[in-house]
Amino acid sequence: MKLIVVTSENIFEGEADLLNRLFERGMDVLHLRKPSASEDEIRKLLLQTDRKFHDRIVLHDRFALTGSFCLKGVHLNSRHPVRPQTPVSSLSRSCHSLGELVDIAGFDYVFLSPIFDSISKAGYTQAFTEEELLEAKAGELINDKVIALGGVHIENIPVAKGYGFGGVAVSGALWSDLPKDKKERTLMKRFYELLAIIHKQ
Repeated sequence: MKLIVVTSENIFEGEADLLNRLFERGMDVLHLRKPSASEDEIRKLLLQTDRKFHDRIVLHDRFALTGSFCLKGVHLNSRHPVRPQTPVSSLSRSCHSLGELVDIAGFDYVFLSPIFDSISKAGYTQAFTEEELLEAKAGELINDKVIALGGVHIENIPVAKGYGFGGVAVSGALWSDLPKDKKERTLMKRFYELLAIIHKQ
């Protein structure tokens, strides 16, 4: 299974340093999702992140920055449904219904959410029953190109694997409370635990 890390929504002091540490310790893909951040704020965060890791970063917002940085790609969503004119090596998008999985041929992968009750978004509860997900797996709607998002944590990653997902995307399981305590040790412990369970799947 793939492990994709999604940033917390708000930029916080020292975030770039933590991102660099995560990349150094094996983070393959980072989705940079900062809905309320300005282009200048996102640019500053990218500049503070080691350039050698830029090809692992996917933007959810401020697609114009793909013209200034050699990034992995962009992620389309309801705020930004149109891909940028700048060529990108990876194109993904958000899906919130099983019907949206019918035509995903033009994407490298897609997020389906919420699969479980969200850790970081209050009131964002699972949208699909176990039966619906297993039927989607049997019908090959859920496959290696579909990434589970929403409430993913160590205990339910094997459940996501059982539904046929090719990977999981985590946010709250990694970043919850970290903007307050900024403890790198806590962050790395969580990350290593996630990696360990991913490698078992």
